[in-house]
Amino acid sequence: MKKRVVITGLGSVSPFGRGTEALVHGLADGRSSVRQAPDLGRIGGLRPRVAATVKGIDPKEIPRKYRRSMSAMSIFAFFAAQEALAQAGLCVGQWGGGRLGVALGSTVGSTQASEDFFKDFFTDHSLERMRSTLFFQIMNHSVAANVAQALEITGRLLAPASACSTGCQAIGYGFEMVSCGRQEMMLCGGADELHPLTVATFDILNAASSGFNDNPCKTPRPFDRDRDGMVCAEGAGVVLLESLDSALSRGAGIVAEIIGFATLSDTGNIAHPDPAVMERCMRLALEDAGLTPSQAHYVNAHATGTPQGDVAECAAIAQVFGGSIPVSSFKGHLGHAMAASGSLELIAALELARRNLLVPTLNLENIDPLCSAVCHPRALQISPISVLVKNSFALGGVNSTLVVRRYAND
Repeated sequence: MKKRVVITGLGSVSPFGRGTEALVHGLADGRSSVRQAPDLGRIGGLRPRVAATVKGIDPKEIPRKYRRSMSAMSIFAFFAAQEALAQAGLCVGQWGGGRLGVALGSTVGSTQASEDFFKDFFTDHSLERMRSTLFFQIMNHSVAANVAQALEITGRLLAPASACSTGCQAIGYGFEMVSCGRQEMMLCGGADELHPLTVATFDILNAASSGFNDNPCKTPRPFDRDRDGMVCAEGAGVVLLESLDSALSRGAGIVAEIIGFATLSDTGNIAHPDPAVMERCMRLALEDAGLTPSQAHYVNAHATGTPQGDVAECAAIAQVFGGSIPVSSFKGHLGHAMAASGSLELIAALELARRNLLVPTLNLENIDPLCSAVCHPRALQISPISVLVKNSFALGGVNSTLVVRRYAND
């Protein structure tokens, strides 16, 4: 028998600052966190000059024995995990015996740590200056391992690496693990840190915004006629999942209930999305939740501001839900936080729904006719949202969808 799975803690580090309140206020106020990024100018041939970066984080709050093996992404994830555990009412020592597991992922290990090592190595091909902790910043499961070590989490450890779908997949896998009774609780989500080579990757693919370098708050522009690509960002989003039985026995406050998840692979093209596969992913998630499309109230879109991706997602949403369900993207506010995007955006959507707020897509001024088949809210609205759908789609053909509802004491 499947167990019901609820969310009892939320934690965020975003370009709006540390903490979920900063994230929600930034979105509700309609602010952009995108700024000019002078460091991008040191890469020859790189066109974008804007990004959304995290400020005001003091790594020294983390004991040195743990901090030494952390790059920025692990530091972000640690603080987000701390916040999620605190909101859930858990203190160190209350998750012993393997009760709590981790599913935290990043796109890759720390690119900055890799650059620092090879920059030094290629001067004289010597390893004499290599720090013993460097590998733990570069390895693909760096975020999951560092958070587990620092918080003494002894349950299962997963480290999904599925690019922009990572955070959503991690939550979905944690949901399945708790639902099947393999773990009582799971800390789930994603984290990423910005590096110029990350921006360069998307610039080479002609998927990065560069037309608003002198007006950064006007990009990215999901669904807009004048969009010219995505803007890279960084941060971490972490949720604490646990079985409903566990949450009730502890008297924990319940944020929401996860009721459906689907993830599948699009083998048509490694770079270009297929609306039919996106549609199937959403339908499978709704089927897992036991819902019909008409029972959903809001879709938080992946929508990064790329010409092809936004059109494909709109077509898929319209096929599943028709043209009346509200759809918006948070990437106009936040940029694209890569592996953190799915979890950060879900956290924001849940907190906004709790406040009955529906936030429109920032910078959507002229709806692209090819994206007009869905309902785009144009202003902040007071709107009760009981069931929301969260999409995350990634290069490599990775599609993921979560279905979450307000907890009903039934």
